[in-house]
Amino acid sequence: MKQYLLTAFDHTDAEALQRRLNARPHHLELVKRLKASGNFVVGGAMLNDEGNMIGSTMIVQFESDEQLEQWKQNDPYVTGKVWDRIEVRPFKVADV
Repeated sequence: MKQYLLTAFDHTDAEALQRRLNARPHHLELVKRLKASGNFVVGGAMLNDEGNMIGSTMIVQFESDEQLEQWKQNDPYVTGKVWDRIEVRPFKVADV
């Protein structure tokens, strides 16, 4: 499987945090399914100085770039307009 580091930055408009909070249960349900299928390695929310969620970082693994893209385009944080900018880089979890 190919591993990827995903760094997603939320929109910054006044309603951005509320959209995140609304989409969060659906996003976490999808993450649970990703974990059960072996596609989710680790992830969590990035926080600002006030402790509010402003983005996400995840390490995921898929058989192909196409599978990654299919998941990404269907994630509630994408469809719910939570994530504004998403950076994806190839990644390799250290074997230690």
